[in-house]
Amino acid sequence: MFFFSAKSQTKAVLFDGTIVAGYVDHGAFINCTGPSIKFSKKPYTVLLGLLPSLRIKEDKVAAGAPKNAALTPNLGFGLTTVFRHVALQVPLYYNPKTAVKNGEWNVGVGLGYKF
Repeated sequence: MFFFSAKSQTKAVLFDGTIVAGYVDHGAFINCTGPSIKFSKKPYTVLLGLLPSLRIKEDKVAAGAPKNAALTPNLGFGLTTVFRHVALQVPLYYNPKTAVKNGEWNVGVGLGYKF
């Protein structure tokens, strides 16, 4: 006979305090949630927005050819869902066109923590 009613909220946020690590395009990423649209209804939160990231990926190039750095800054876009303090993320990152490969979007998956 006691009913609990939680009010849901939708608002724009600059930073939500979530750190995520995950896998994308044969490499890893570490990011935090950046500017986004936040929908929350306790204990769930869903964010759709930008993901400032550090991508960790070693280039596979021919012997003697120059390589990119293994650790590079990147900006992704994606969906982050949070249940209490556990975050699950589906980011999208764009790899630009190179001399041997066309540009393409890559989908990843990540797990993180909300402070």
